[in-house]
Amino acid sequence: MAELPTLKNLELAREGAVLVATIARPEALNALNQDSVDSLSKLADFVADDDETRVLILTGKGEKSFVAGADIKGFEGMGAEAAEAFARHGQSVFTKLAHLGKPVIAAVNGFALGGGLELALACDLIIASEKAKFALPECKLGLIPGFGGTVRLPRLVGTAKALEMAMTGNMLSAEEALKVGLVVKVVPHGEAVKSALELAQTMVARAPKALELIKKSIFEGQGKSVLDAQELEARYFGDVFKTADKTEGVRAFLEGREPKFLGH
Repeated sequence: MAELPTLKNLELAREGAVLVATIARPEALNALNQDSVDSLSKLADFVADDDETRVLILTGKGEKSFVAGADIKGFEGMGAEAAEAFARHGQSVFTKLAHLGKPVIAAVNGFALGGGLELALACDLIIASEKAKFALPECKLGLIPGFGGTVRLPRLVGTAKALEMAMTGNMLSAEEALKVGLVVKVVPHGEAVKSALELAQTMVARAPKALELIKKSIFEGQGKSVLDAQELEARYFGDVFKTADKTEGVRAFLEGREPKFLGH
């Protein structure tokens, strides 16, 4: 079994084929600083290369916060050029997480504000505690989202709702987030990680390459016309027929047994 890396502000734990990464700066409500962003980048690299990790869960330490935005202290005295570089770096890290060829689930236990919501948006699915709160409050500080919030949020909840959230900074409750499609499930407080693990274990039982190609087909297809997206889907459908797991899955179905997927 591969040794887990030591990463600043991140606590890692294995649950079988699931890796749980906990952002751990509870004294700052897990707000993202440069060390946290760099650690998330290293985490994405590790998960991409780690055959033992089939699903990644991201959560925040403590019951109050997933991630309460970026560390605002670092913005004082920051110039425009440095700010743009900071945004580009954060975007590249979150894009790396979003493009992982494995499912990524955000277990949101409390505040997901600003960069915290942007981090959750970079995950494939969000499970929320009933006490979770979601917002892009940057406009209250004279700022705008910089880690992909204005890009991913409208694709998930629609343009009007994204504009409302980004232009007011108002918080969305967990139930409101469920109604607009931001989260897939709301669970009792304290059970977000447990619920995410249950979902992850279901995914672990599926064919890894199929899940990878499903992600690619959905996310890449969103930027294309229907015809072009279907062309992409057909190509990936062909690609999955090259895998041993497709052979095993079909054979197991015909033989009336559970498949044993190996990930190739």
